[in-house]
Amino acid sequence: MSGYKLPESVLVVIHTPTLDVLLLERADFAGFWQSVTGSRATAAEPLAATCAREVREETGLQRPAGDFDDWHYTNRYAIYPQWRRRYAPGVTHNVEHLFGLRVEARFAPRLAPREHRRWQWLSWRDAADACFSWTNAQAIRLLAFRAARPGIDGSGAG
Repeated sequence: MSGYKLPESVLVVIHTPTLDVLLLERADFAGFWQSVTGSRATAAEPLAATCAREVREETGLQRPAGDFDDWHYTNRYAIYPQWRRRYAPGVTHNVEHLFGLRVEARFAPRLAPREHRRWQWLSWRDAADACFSWTNAQAIRLLAFRAARPGIDGSGAG
């Protein structure tokens, strides 16, 4: 699949302890707000390493792979037609793994201009409403659910 994106990605919900969520506006589609997302570089790349790489590339924030909270939740969805050219012929679906990254306070990200135009921090409710992707909106709502039930995944993380 050389030259094509792998149809397996991460979605990282970056949030504060008070559940303010960072959203980025796509450069190629104005008004499309999202969390950090990105495909695995190789099939062997650990998912947490994908998270660390994508967060660094899209926001400038450097965090070790161990800082990312694997929510052990995946979505399988149809790839939007306008982005299918990035994948091998015949690939129509993507598997997305959800992760969280808690930061102590809001920060001003350093955006990759080819990927994103603007950023904003919103309350989790407003962030979920602002996302164009149903999986992203669902992930942000899951953040609020997890925060209300610390330790539901056995890790003690909220």
